[in-house]
Amino acid sequence: MTRRRPAASAAAAALLLVAAMIPAQASTVGDARLEPAAFPDLPGWAADDHGAALEAFRRTCAALLAGEPALRPAREAPDLHPACRAAAGVARADARAFFERWFAPVRVVPPSGAGFLTGYFEPEYEGALERSDAFATPLLARPDDLVTIPQGETRPGLPAGLQAARLRADGGLEPYPDRAAIEDGALAGTARPVAWLRHPSEAFIIHVQGSARIRLPDGGVARVAYAGRNGHPFTAIGRVLVERGEIPLPEMNLERLVGWLKAHPGPARDLMRLNRSYIFFRRADELAPGDGPIGGAGVPLTPGRSLAVDRTLWSYGLPVWLTGELPRADGTPEPLARLMIAQDTGSAIVGPARGDFYWGSGAEAGTRAGLTRQRIGFTVLLPRPEPGP
Repeated sequence: MTRRRPAASAAAAALLLVAAMIPAQASTVGDARLEPAAFPDLPGWAADDHGAALEAFRRTCAALLAGEPALRPAREAPDLHPACRAAAGVARADARAFFERWFAPVRVVPPSGAGFLTGYFEPEYEGALERSDAFATPLLARPDDLVTIPQGETRPGLPAGLQAARLRADGGLEPYPDRAAIEDGALAGTARPVAWLRHPSEAFIIHVQGSARIRLPDGGVARVAYAGRNGHPFTAIGRVLVERGEIPLPEMNLERLVGWLKAHPGPARDLMRLNRSYIFFRRADELAPGDGPIGGAGVPLTPGRSLAVDRTLWSYGLPVWLTGELPRADGTPEPLARLMIAQDTGSAIVGPARGDFYWGSGAEAGTRAGLTRQRIGFTVLLPRPEPGP
């Protein structure tokens, strides 16, 4: 007869596991405290569709085990490879048991006491592959002189924290032009357009989201994906509008933001330029219609299961258990108790209990993404070096 391990002993063992997994930080990550947990204590754990999370997990694992480079490199989690190899042979019906055997849940508790969740999506806009009077706002390809600086590294003569630079003719580096300079022609002749949009606000939203589906005049669809950024800091212009009193915080959503930008073209241009970050794109013709966009981990995202995290603190592929509420368009909350997979990152996703929930493609996903500003419970499942009982 198997004896159930006492709760105190299980907690102590989990704490030792945390220390082993994150030896430099022991029981903290960033400014957050790590609290060992048990699967039976996770609200709603037994009722989730663990099979859906397993499918998303396996996508990241396939890239990880093949040694494929991430689109935006993240911290690597020790001992994730054994779990990835084990996942390949797990039946969907056994997904819950798989996660319980190969991972240990650890609550991430920031100083505020709760995590924070926002949402993002893949926009769909009308556009064209050639410029015209109707479609005159470009999405630009990555220029050849753009040099991406790895996370945490610096280069002589560049400001600390700058994540990209421009390669000069003499081989040196200099800060890359910001949004205003690029829109004023700083990259003329060096960055070709990959698609054209009707309105600058639509291009701006695609920059923020990092991908898009472009509906072409002939009825076709072109996919564009993130290919790099100029390295300047991101500024949330929605927050600026709220602070200026243009839109009340409870009413701020994607529709209100885009409506304001289109109704105020002059001030909108100056407002968008406050966000000095600029994103470059590539055609993503390899994606199937049912695939989500490519996330930072280099694999297609899964609506409702892919999570963007702070890549300086967490590894791609880590399962993350979220609890709380999700917003609906009608104002009623939807209970949230779901296993997500860390597969993406973002310039505004900073902190150990910070997540960005991928909602999917199109207008409805955009509405829900724009409403998502939730305090949540944030529990990371850390990989075990060997499977548990």
